[in-house]
Amino acid sequence: MPSSTSPFAGLRHLLLEAPLPDLSDTRWRLADTDLGVSALAELFESQLLSRVLDLQARVLQPRGDAYYTIGSAGHEANAALGLAFRAGDPAFLHYRDAALFIQRSKAVPGQTITWDMLLSFMASTDDPIAGGRHKVLGSRPLNVPPQTSTIASHLPKAVGAAYSLGLWRRLGGQGEWSNDSVVLCSFGDASLNHSTAQGALNTAGWTAFQGVPLPLVFVCADNGIGISTPTPPGWVEASVSQRPGLHYIHANGLDLVDTWQAGCAAARHARRRQKPVFLHLDTVRLLGHAGSDTPESYLTPDQITAMEARDPLRYSAARLVHEGGFSRADLAQLLEQTLHRVDAVSEQTRQRPRLQDPQQVMSSIVPPKRASRADPDAHLPAGSQSPQPMAKLINQALHRLLRLYPQLVMAGEDIGRKGGVYGVTLRLQQTFGRHRVIDTLLDEQSILGLAIGLGQNGMLPIAEIQFLAYLHNAEDQLRGEAATLSFFSSGQYTNPMIVRIAGLGYQKGFGGHFHNDNALAVLRDIPGLVVACPSDGAEAVGMLQECVRLADEEQRVVVFLEPIARYHCRDLHEDGDQGWCRVDPGPDYRIPHRQFRCDEAPENSGGQAGKATRLAIITYGNGVYLSEQARPLLAEQGLAPRLIDLRWLTDIDHDALHETVHDCTHVLIVDECRRHGSVSEELMAELTERGFPGDRLARLTADDSFIALGRAATSTLPGRDDIVAAALSLAAQHDREATQ
Repeated sequence: MPSSTSPFAGLRHLLLEAPLPDLSDTRWRLADTDLGVSALAELFESQLLSRVLDLQARVLQPRGDAYYTIGSAGHEANAALGLAFRAGDPAFLHYRDAALFIQRSKAVPGQTITWDMLLSFMASTDDPIAGGRHKVLGSRPLNVPPQTSTIASHLPKAVGAAYSLGLWRRLGGQGEWSNDSVVLCSFGDASLNHSTAQGALNTAGWTAFQGVPLPLVFVCADNGIGISTPTPPGWVEASVSQRPGLHYIHANGLDLVDTWQAGCAAARHARRRQKPVFLHLDTVRLLGHAGSDTPESYLTPDQITAMEARDPLRYSAARLVHEGGFSRADLAQLLEQTLHRVDAVSEQTRQRPRLQDPQQVMSSIVPPKRASRADPDAHLPAGSQSPQPMAKLINQALHRLLRLYPQLVMAGEDIGRKGGVYGVTLRLQQTFGRHRVIDTLLDEQSILGLAIGLGQNGMLPIAEIQFLAYLHNAEDQLRGEAATLSFFSSGQYTNPMIVRIAGLGYQKGFGGHFHNDNALAVLRDIPGLVVACPSDGAEAVGMLQECVRLADEEQRVVVFLEPIARYHCRDLHEDGDQGWCRVDPGPDYRIPHRQFRCDEAPENSGGQAGKATRLAIITYGNGVYLSEQARPLLAEQGLAPRLIDLRWLTDIDHDALHETVHDCTHVLIVDECRRHGSVSEELMAELTERGFPGDRLARLTADDSFIALGRAATSTLPGRDDIVAAALSLAAQHDREATQ
């Protein structure tokens, strides 16, 4: 049992001895609402449990039993939102929403919320949501997808989830959540200033302004400070209250009754009118930002005392005493019961197992598989049987995929009316309608957030980012949100999606570093993310159809990187030869994930005996095209290399790759990305580790440079002649070694 000198002593003093605040200036009397005394008492119990758990975490941390002590102290009146919204409404919660989370658990039978939260505090493998990977508020039965250190990054996907509810109605189906749900998304006043938050609010307003259904409630818990930086008084209201498309509601977030009334109004407006609401709650932050934070280093004693005087538990206690007929002794009894329960459960949970090995940690990076949702009766017309460039074949594949998967939705800037910058999505919107081929606003964070929200609510989204360089201001939506959801929910929540991105270099007549970007390191660095890069039209069809299958059946997050320069490329060696056009391989053609293509040296290459397989070229994307151009020139020199197209740039099957090249004398890696941070570094390391001699490996890469405009656009990139020179240099090295 906690002693009187423990961190709980202050809580005892507050409920037993400290003066209770005057409620004469409150906006609502309890008797004038539908809340009632019993419900008020239930909400207070949720508040009390949240506070005791916060204090208990600070007791457990020095013992080595708990780790991440950021808590909800001062925000506990949001328990009222747990009652104002349905338990079936998806809630993307801020880390200070424990009281809301606790209150919601009371609406779902069979919940053991104290046990579950303490398991999360202690990073136990028994934690039912994250399996010990993080302290999170999350629960599948409670419809609370886990968020980690949410600094506004969850707002775009909340907008996407809200959009999906109306979209499912328009399409005549239903996803994970009921179509009459309201999405709840909470965050702090400091996070409001983040560009991601501003983008999400703008997207919500932009959508609602056009009359598109968006049942969403943003909850801004305004405690007036971001770690140590104060929020200017009045800033939140001034910056949000007049935003078009958003209905603004303000409430005293210290008072359960006022928060309840405002929460009910927000839920009612969003549900009935299908419009987004901004619910602004004035709160206070107690106990510092986190366990390691010392407010005394940036707040004066008077400021800290003033903050403690605004403790929401004081206001709740005053409500119960003055309006509910409770005595101070009744409150003390509730406290002691809560303390005993938390202490007893803590002793049990601290004995539960923790993560021990890497396999346990990583077991949920890749989501669980599920059955295909393709329509077995879909009519899939064959594409053109005449050879076509990549853009045309991708377009035909997208037409088929939209027919095959009724839940597939495409979204991106200019993909509908215009058909994309390069015409890849031409006539898709005219054929399938604007609800399945969505023209979005210009905001990559919102485009990816839309896809995440759609995927989480049972749709199969294909988002388009117009150029690879445009991804970089939004890449955390892939790293911090899309790719982590399965990891932090033990595979219980997923957001399968495909992101089509036009990228890489070698464009003619259009360029500069914002339209020619050869930096893939940020994508290849994300655990579990699949990155695919086709080299020609037939490869693009087979890989895109596999990418959609991966998202549908394996619930993967996939990036499909389309080489811009190959979109409309027809010729290979000379004008008019049509050497890079391909016939549509059809709807059944899929190139399995991780499978690379090995093109053996031609038998009639003209090379000397034994030379046909002594050199292998490993490459991808534009490198395949350039290596094919180099082949005739190398044949003239008596050299015919084996050509390997990687296709998949993450989770490469290095064992199979080594087996494919181990009989070669030399290996040349042709990588159009920059020398540092490119896939070539991985290939060199993995081949060497498997025993391929390092002195027989070489790589030809782009320079560590941005891409210039005009004729200089390809000057820093590998070219056909560079490949020829590098291959001949390797062959010459072999000849020198053979004669020594």
